[in-house]
Amino acid sequence: MSGVDLPILLPEIILALYAMAALLIAVYGGKDKLAGVLTWTTAILFVALAGVVATRNGVGSIAYDGLFIDDAFARFAKVVILVSAAGVLIMGHDHAVRRGLGHFEYPILATLAVIGMMVMVSSGDLMTLYMGLELQSLALYVMTAIRRDNLKSTEAGLKYFVLGALSSGLLLYGASLVYGYAGTTLYSGILSTLGGEVPLGLLFGLVFVLAGMAFKVSAAPFHMWTPDVYEGAPTPVTAFLATAPKVAAMALIARVAQDAFGAIPGDWGQVLAAFAVVSMFWGAIAAIGQTDIKRLMAYSSIAHMGFALVGLASGTVGGVQAMLIYMAIYVTMNLGTFAFILSMERDGQPVTDIASLNMFSKTAPLKALALLVLLFSLAGVPPMLGFFGKYYVLKAAVDGGMVWLAIAGAVASVIGAYYYLRVVFFMYFGSQVAKLDSRMSSVQWVMLVAVAVIMLIGVVNLFGIEAPAMAAAEALLG
Repeated sequence: MSGVDLPILLPEIILALYAMAALLIAVYGGKDKLAGVLTWTTAILFVALAGVVATRNGVGSIAYDGLFIDDAFARFAKVVILVSAAGVLIMGHDHAVRRGLGHFEYPILATLAVIGMMVMVSSGDLMTLYMGLELQSLALYVMTAIRRDNLKSTEAGLKYFVLGALSSGLLLYGASLVYGYAGTTLYSGILSTLGGEVPLGLLFGLVFVLAGMAFKVSAAPFHMWTPDVYEGAPTPVTAFLATAPKVAAMALIARVAQDAFGAIPGDWGQVLAAFAVVSMFWGAIAAIGQTDIKRLMAYSSIAHMGFALVGLASGTVGGVQAMLIYMAIYVTMNLGTFAFILSMERDGQPVTDIASLNMFSKTAPLKALALLVLLFSLAGVPPMLGFFGKYYVLKAAVDGGMVWLAIAGAVASVIGAYYYLRVVFFMYFGSQVAKLDSRMSSVQWVMLVAVAVIMLIGVVNLFGIEAPAMAAAEALLG
């Protein structure tokens, strides 16, 4: 260990020191510190974001003999992770305080999960990968079950934990196979052994590693935890699960595929393409019959991860760029949508039934219009921003010689548009029901800002992220 390496990990160190200090202060400083800890956690996430941006010098750094990599790809992913995590804490602040989401544990656990995500995207070794992955996962398990007096929350946490343990076992078994055949756990070392004929056991290890990571990104057929966990977890936690961890897991898949197995893109590309097709179609078809909006968003997430995997499956620089652009757009859309879901209440009680949105446009036309724009964007309807995300990944598949995958994506997108339009139909043409509460809190404002970004800025220049995404992709593949 060298002190020279410490500055490379400065953002992670800042968050880790804060998490430990906040935990000690909150424990010995009395009860019911949630509001204060939420505020300080949001602030420290922005401090870490400033630390990540400050190191954006275009030069990659390697720490601890290759265990930790800080390059443009990792920094791009970390920026998206930190912004999405801070956004969820901000828009869920009012809900968490009013609903008593723990005394102070929720924001501290979120900080620990973010540290794990940042380690994941900077991993240069299978051991670093596992440490980051498990730090994220253990924090998320507890966050899901944090409402101990709620049966659905505890059930969701238990299901998530049991299935998460299964996925960790798959990943560890695959890592052991890779180590056995490659003789190293360093990505660069694994890559150097891939000349000539690749041993079958190493390919089996690769498949198991990808399967373990597919669980974390909720790609079918390893998606079985997603609907129940999304529905049972407290809504702010569901919003967190739907944003930052997805970016981290997708970036991790790209890191492992390119840094460790970049010499055999034809092998892992087929696996990712299979995951993509199953995810896109299962997410689109299974969401059609959903009556709970959180479960609908779970299947929507499965389908969207399939589209992101389309870009990665191409194995090209353009494919990685398309994936990064898609994930940034996906996070933005989900922040706005969950801001609306957080505001759904009737008589002061949370409501998640889609039928409660019947004729919502009559009582809150501005919010209904905002949700319409978000749903159209999620469906990929032009000229909404979501359309351009799908365009990029499908174009990457075509450019990578996988025209059939692009066609499958287009068909799945058409099928998936139905369940988004179904919600719009309820809002504008459904039968009259008891109206939702009309109180305007910060979450509605966040939603409206997200919609404004989608409509005004995003369509014009995609947030200006094309060039940084390309630089990140070139850093990974270079």
